Amino acid sequence: MRIGEIAALVGVTPRAVRHYHHLGLLPEPQRRANGYREYGVRDAVLLARIRRLTELGLGLDEVRDVLADDAGRELVEVLEELDGDLARQERVIGERRARLGELLAQARAGRLAADGPVSAELAALFAELGEAPGLAASPMAAKDRELLTLLDTVVPAEERARLMELMREASGHAPELYARLDALADAAPDDPRVGEAAALLAACLPDEAVVEPPGSGLADVFFADLAPAQAAVVRQALRLVWERAAR
Repeated sequence: MRIGEIAALVGVTPRAVRHYHHLGLLPEPQRRANGYREYGVRDAVLLARIRRLTELGLGLDEVRDVLADDAGRELVEVLEELDGDLARQERVIGERRARLGELLAQARAGRLAADGPVSAELAALFAELGEAPGLAASPMAAKDRELLTLLDTVVPAEERARLMELMREASGHAPELYARLDALADAAPDDPRVGEAAALLAACLPDEAVVEPPGSGLADVFFADLAPAQAAVVRQALRLVWERAAR
């Protein structure tokens, strides 16, 4: 195969093939007497592997590391792993289409949430919380909606269902919790009300709500935009739940 043929077969451009040669990701093949590169099946498999790895989000340096681990493997092993990559992509596409179908049904029925597009589970949770008194004007409730909308997008479907269930279990105390947190917007982290709010939040959260010890970074990332006292409430509550679960 010539460079244009292998590029068309794998679904990349000849320029990309030359770039991979330049970076050392794709070895230069033997050349014909006229100077043209001559590619074979193994070259096509390797080029397809590079394409799939980049489509999965790996940088080219990471792709180089993966390909180095592939060195010396049998062709059938590489093909099987490539097939596995394609199968994973098919599952992801299937999940996205299923979710898009739910959103399309909501839109056609005029039920797409203002915060949407969101999953059906989150739309139902927002509807429940929207009926609670005082939440519409709560700044903390608005931040939670933004956070939940983000998590609804980035977490896997099974984790999203678990998250929605945890939030639903705590929703009965939502008005009081949000009122306490809103009141701490301008307070100091050592305000006595911080401990009271943390105890209430911890009481609402089941033990499985915290899967790693506080201070490991997860809570800090998600609650970085909270006021100091509000962040202190969350950290103390997570620590209380973690200590309770560790007993």
